[in-house]
Amino acid sequence: MRVTVTGAFGKAGRVVVGDLLAHGYEVVATDVAGPPGADAGLGADLLVADLTDYGQTLEVMAGSDAVVHLGNIPAPGRATGPETLHRNSAMNGNVFLAAARLGLRKVVWASSETTLGLPFDTPPRYLPVDEAHFPYPTTTYALSKVLGEETAAHVSAWSGIPFVGLRISNIHRPEDYVAVPGYWGDAQLRRWNAWGYVDVRDVAQACRLALEAETTGSQNVIVAAADTIMDRPSAELAAEVFPDVRLTKALGEFETLLAIDAARDLLGYEPAHSWRDELGPHGDLPEAVPSPS
Repeated sequence: MRVTVTGAFGKAGRVVVGDLLAHGYEVVATDVAGPPGADAGLGADLLVADLTDYGQTLEVMAGSDAVVHLGNIPAPGRATGPETLHRNSAMNGNVFLAAARLGLRKVVWASSETTLGLPFDTPPRYLPVDEAHFPYPTTTYALSKVLGEETAAHVSAWSGIPFVGLRISNIHRPEDYVAVPGYWGDAQLRRWNAWGYVDVRDVAQACRLALEAETTGSQNVIVAAADTIMDRPSAELAAEVFPDVRLTKALGEFETLLAIDAARDLLGYEPAHSWRDELGPHGDLPEAVPSPS
């Protein structure tokens, strides 16, 4: 299968490209940033293109069987609110419509955990948060993803192309885990996403599984680690920080509060990585541990 990966020079994109190449896919890597060609170091030549332009979008996807669309402004605060909403909506719309015009076999794309109500300054309605907690955008970034999911549903219905939206949690690379013990002294530091995270290698796994799974219509699932980023039991964290929030199930000791059951059922997704694998269960690091910025 030939797959166009947008946002290929980003944190997740680089690992997604490498994972697909390692599993025998042909990859067309594209991004608006990064050095063109082999200098990007992706293992596939980087084609520079601006996805807010429909013609460029169509060109980088032509000849591919599927697209993994990661190319967006990646978080709130990276651009003004209106610019984030405008650019992300344009990119998503162009990719989805180009996929329909070209008759692609699959569209996999990066939605966001923020569609579920993040940051949880206003407590969630229940825990663990699952797909039914959608939509609750609190920023124009989150709104761009909610609009993207709605657009995906209609374009999928028009075209018959299966779409899978991944509501990806806060992405961590192995080198990012050095900061994790700095969160443990104050449970409020990471309440904003109920102590969720996901290893970038598991994001790549989820993208590949979404390409391979037999799905229909447009479906959206949470992609997070199996555990929280904290060294305390999940039920204890919830009782301290969200005392009035109902628990819908008995929680495993460190079980994620961003439910991944739907991703397991739809894709066969099973997180293979945890900060505990990198640091040990209690953050066995040298004495000097930097505090999170």
